[in-house]
Amino acid sequence: MIGDRAIDLQVDGGVNPGTAHLVARAGANVLVAGSAVFGGGGDYGASIKAIRDKAAAAL
Repeated sequence: MIGDRAIDLQVDGGVNPGTAHLVARAGANVLVAGSAVFGGGGDYGASIKAIRDKAAAAL
C-alpha cells in the first residue's frame, strides 16, 4: 500500500520506553510521547533519550 512513497508513519499515544521498540518495528518513524516525557516531572532529556534508544535498538 505504501510502496516506495516517502511518507511518515506517526504513532501518538502510549509511546514510552516500554513500547517504543514495538512501534518502531511496526514501521513508525515519528513517535509522539507527551505523557512519557512530561508526565513524570523528571528529566525530560533522559526520558527522550530512553525512548529514542529503545526505538533505535529495534531497527
